[in-house]
Amino acid sequence: MHATSVRGPAVLIGAALTLTCACAGPSGADSRDTPLRDASSSVVPVVASTNVYGDIVQQVGGGKVKVVSIIRDPAQDPHSYEASTQNRLALSKAKVVVENGGGYDDFVGEMLHSAKNSSPAVIDAVKVSGKAPKAGAELNEHVWYNAPVMGKLADRIADALAKTAPADAAVFQRNAEAFKDKLTVLESKERQVKAAHAGTAVAVTEPVPLYMTEAMGLRNKTPADFSQAVEEGDDVSTQSLQRTLALFTDKQVKALIYNKQTSGPPTEKVKAAAEDNGIPVIPVTETLPPGEDYIGWMTANVGAIKSALDRS
Repeated sequence: MHATSVRGPAVLIGAALTLTCACAGPSGADSRDTPLRDASSSVVPVVASTNVYGDIVQQVGGGKVKVVSIIRDPAQDPHSYEASTQNRLALSKAKVVVENGGGYDDFVGEMLHSAKNSSPAVIDAVKVSGKAPKAGAELNEHVWYNAPVMGKLADRIADALAKTAPADAAVFQRNAEAFKDKLTVLESKERQVKAAHAGTAVAVTEPVPLYMTEAMGLRNKTPADFSQAVEEGDDVSTQSLQRTLALFTDKQVKALIYNKQTSGPPTEKVKAAAEDNGIPVIPVTETLPPGEDYIGWMTANVGAIKSALDRS
């Protein structure tokens, strides 16, 4: 992911920028009412790098966790995050930390080191996924768009919480199973799209949704150098841009999946080309939209892609 501003170092420890923390609780933005709750033991402090992982922790931990999600603003780029005092303090007290890994949120490790907290269980979603880059390609680190991986992550979170709060182990396990049941329904919806549209060509502005599109059997025709340059914040070559624009002018794809959290002249030109040629543009994001939970968010993404392809 690359935001509209120029990407700086992954971490600027001690910078003045202060991000609002998403803390669990009856009125917290990341609180959920569905997980099982048990008031028999103390609450486990957890820090998640983004509100995507914060929500999954909340689903598994229920009322037995207090979650701080560092990145929860759709306009904030994890690659250029600047550490806040509140988030460093939360990390200094965390018993469990959930990060994406794969170079996406390196600020977490830097902040943990600065906070002198060497004791928390650190869960790296990319490592949990077991994903590795294909020969000659970079790893797609956006593993939260992969439903089976999030099921594995829920189990890992439940295990880590259980080690910290053994009295609530059964609660964490049941909540993880409930979350995975919801993922099963999501995966079924992906398979329905695959049954109807397998092999359909689409384009993306970045690799963000590719695990989902692959699960739906869709074919990504975006030139790799275009989407990689956009993701890394590099200049897009004229040739690469022209090849990408031709996907729409020549009607080679049925939809454009557009990361609306990032923009710049190349992606705006691509979006305009799709719209001008009557090709649906499907917006996606990297963090949870306000008021959403993970399952609802991903279900909406699948539904939007399905609707666009059904109309094409």
